[in-house]
Amino acid sequence: MIPLRDAIPSHSFPAATVLIIALNVLIFLYELSLGRALEVFILQYGAVPLRFILAGQTEQVSTLERFLPLFTSMFLHGGWLHVGGNMLYLWIFGDNIEDRLGHLGFLVFYLACGLAAALTQIYINPTSKIPMVGASGAVAGVLGAYLVLFPHSRVLALIPILFFFQVVELPALVFLIFWFLMQFFSGAVAITATTYATGGVAWWAHIGGFISGMALGFLLPKRKRPQFQWT
Repeated sequence: MIPLRDAIPSHSFPAATVLIIALNVLIFLYELSLGRALEVFILQYGAVPLRFILAGQTEQVSTLERFLPLFTSMFLHGGWLHVGGNMLYLWIFGDNIEDRLGHLGFLVFYLACGLAAALTQIYINPTSKIPMVGASGAVAGVLGAYLVLFPHSRVLALIPILFFFQVVELPALVFLIFWFLMQFFSGAVAITATTYATGGVAWWAHIGGFISGMALGFLLPKRKRPQFQWT
């Protein structure tokens, strides 16, 4: 399912959301300019589970050097669809979370969810030597918070039906739970798949990010149900 927009208008300009999107796009364009040096760049700034685990067992690596890739990896992507999909979800759902948290609060929330997502994937697959890259875990946190804070919202989505696409209006609760279940079952299959050690999608980062976003969402005070509006 491809979300097109949600039904809750933003009451302030989502400056933090726009900043995050701009950074991701600019860094991806920089990746494209690296050519053969891209692999070294990804290895240096991507989050490698085994490297993180081993770094915790030696005094030669500082805390900053150990944890920095967990944050820098959130701004790296493996292709146009990867960065485009993540930024689309962030644009549609991020503004409402930023409305609730404020600009700085949203930045902290976003990075915290991304960190939780990376640590979840490392916990599930600690021996992997494959760099994790992408904003998916942090964006998943935004989706988790949206589910808690705006369960009665509605989402206009593009859904494939046989060989065609249909625009359908869905309850946000249905859309987001379906999204989460897709990640969960894909993650469960990935654990036993022979290709899990050689790369692919970090499904458990998505799951960890989503759950952390939900948990943080529950900590926020409840507000009056927002009015819906298609713009």
